[in-house]
Amino acid sequence: MQNVICLILGGGQGSRLFPLTKDRSKPAVPIGGKYRLIDIPISNCLNSNINRIFILTQFNSASLNKHINHTYRFDNFHKGFVDILAAEQSTESKDWYQGTADAVRKNLKHITAFFNVSHVLILSGDQVYTMDFKQLFAFHKETSSEITVPVLPVSREDAPGFGIVKLNKDYIVDFIEKPKDPNVLDEIKSGKFIKEKFEGIENDKEYLASMGIYLFNIDTLIQSLETGYKDFGKEIIPWAIKNKKVSGFLFNDYWEDVGTIKSFWKANLDFTMASPKFDFFKSSIYTNARYLPPSRLINCNIFESLISEGAILKNANIKKSLIGIRSIIQDNTTVENSLIMGADFYENEEGKEYNRKYNIINIGIGNNTTIKNAIIDKNARIGKNCKIINKKELVDFDGGNYYIRDGIIIVPKNSTIQDDTEI
Repeated sequence: MQNVICLILGGGQGSRLFPLTKDRSKPAVPIGGKYRLIDIPISNCLNSNINRIFILTQFNSASLNKHINHTYRFDNFHKGFVDILAAEQSTESKDWYQGTADAVRKNLKHITAFFNVSHVLILSGDQVYTMDFKQLFAFHKETSSEITVPVLPVSREDAPGFGIVKLNKDYIVDFIEKPKDPNVLDEIKSGKFIKEKFEGIENDKEYLASMGIYLFNIDTLIQSLETGYKDFGKEIIPWAIKNKKVSGFLFNDYWEDVGTIKSFWKANLDFTMASPKFDFFKSSIYTNARYLPPSRLINCNIFESLISEGAILKNANIKKSLIGIRSIIQDNTTVENSLIMGADFYENEEGKEYNRKYNIINIGIGNNTTIKNAIIDKNARIGKNCKIINKKELVDFDGGNYYIRDGIIIVPKNSTIQDDTEI
């Protein structure tokens, strides 16, 4: 894997994850209590002996830069790196990235600067999964492919949200981006093929969906980008199927695209299960080493939840929730089906005295507060006697210092919810 460069696409403005992406890029969004989204694809690479990694981003990259610089520092005698390539103006281009392929094209000079690159692995920065890329490369080599696209079985209900492929043995012979026409869906079924490959798989999984992961031979990537196409899924892959040898690598393990608030919220709650489909205890995901103390839990009732390090909980009732680093939860507070991201720092006594003087709520969650079906972003200040429960059962709403998306309440980073507030 020494001749491989990995590119992780950081995505665009991350509007579907707003307000979590209000002040940070999508790959920098916290997940799992102590990690960032970007840690998952990077960890998959490092666990597969791929250690030359570029991250392509163009929005709010300051926090991502800080996380990468603090986390992925190789020693001076190591040839690996994890670097960020932010969108920039140059003599060749003065535009933002116009699509996934356009982002790679505008950074091709950084890839070709390495004389020994034979393959380029392109990943997404907003997916949760574990994959051994050594197996992907072995398949790519065995099938003499020029491009390999990992695919996984999905149901008819989910198919319109993906690029759907059809295979002839190992090779992709058809690709339709997000098909919605029932007749087209009937034509691109792969039910019989899927059942032959995956014994005991659910009957409703009759389609093969692209995972948005692409393994290119370097010369094939260069030729593909010379077409001028701007997007891999919509343009490059359909073109390549007609002109190149494109194979489909079968994958049937946990994989989740967390590009929306609802999918992100659900994925985090799934981590709290007794036997989660994606298990941080088994997946070897790396992140910033913070050297925090153990969490302090005083007279708490905790059911099916994860508590990250450095948290302080007093007389709290926590049910199916994920509590992030440095979370402060005060007396008689109930948290249910929620993600509490925690804080970037502890407030010292001097800071708390300042808060008292100017009537500012301390970072954390105050006494006698109830939080259900919510995401509380970092450094939020939630007062006492609050009810954050979506009382009116709103689906989407902008409340200034809070938002509701798909019925889930989001309190953005650094926001304040005053005492006795009901949402």
